[in-house]
Amino acid sequence: MPRFQAVLFDFFGTLTRSVQRGAGHRDTARLLGCPSDTFTAVLDRTFYQRATGRLGNAEATLRWVCAQAGVDPPDGAVRAAVASRHRAVRADTRLRPDAVSTLATLRHRGLRTGVISDCTHELPAFLPDLAIAPLLDVRIFSVQVGRCKPDPALYLTACRRLGLAPEDCLYVGDGGSQELTGAERAGMSAARLAAPDLTEHMVFNADLGWNGPVLGSLSEVLDLVDAEVTVARPLPA
Repeated sequence: MPRFQAVLFDFFGTLTRSVQRGAGHRDTARLLGCPSDTFTAVLDRTFYQRATGRLGNAEATLRWVCAQAGVDPPDGAVRAAVASRHRAVRADTRLRPDAVSTLATLRHRGLRTGVISDCTHELPAFLPDLAIAPLLDVRIFSVQVGRCKPDPALYLTACRRLGLAPEDCLYVGDGGSQELTGAERAGMSAARLAAPDLTEHMVFNADLGWNGPVLGSLSEVLDLVDAEVTVARPLPA
C-alpha cells in the first residue's frame, strides 16, 4: 500500500501564487473613512483574531476592525466595505499554473486531496467558484473551525472528515503560521513549498528553521508521493 492516502494543502501561497494586498484594499479603507496605512496595519496585527471567526460574521468583524482603527462608519458604508473586501481578497488570489493539474493527477492516482487554510470569511465564500474546487475532498477553514494553525484541531478535523489517520496524510504549505511543524505534531508528514515567488509572499508567524522536505514547485509533490510509494513497495523475493 502507498504510504500516503491523502495530500492536504495550504491555500494562500501554496495552491496560489504569492499574495500581496492589492489596490482593492485601499478602496475598502476609503469606504470606511479610514487611512489606508492605518487599515492595513490593523489587518496585519489582528489576522489571527479575525481568522478564528470568533468576532462574528464578515460585517461584525469589519466593524471590530473599524473600532481598532478608530473610525465609526455608518451601516451602509460597512456593508459596502464588506463587499469591497471580498472583491479585494479575491483579486489577490491567483492559482498557481500547476495547481489544477497537480490536484487532478493526485486524484487520478487514487489519493484524496484537501485544503487547510487560515483565513477570514472571504475564502469560504469564493473558493467554490475556483477551478480547484471540484478537486478537493475536504476544505478546512480556520474561520469555521475556530482555531488557527498550528493548532492540531485543523489537521485532525481534515483527517476525521476523510476517515484517515494523520500518518496517512502529507501536508504541503509555504510555512506560514508554523503550519509544517503543526502538521508534524498532529501526526502528519509535511513538506515546504519554496517556490521563487514566495520571497514576496505576505506571511505571518513563519515556520523558521524547517529542515524537512522542500519543494521548488507545487507539482514536485507528485515526485515526493511517488518516492514514498517506491519506498513502501516490498522488495521482490
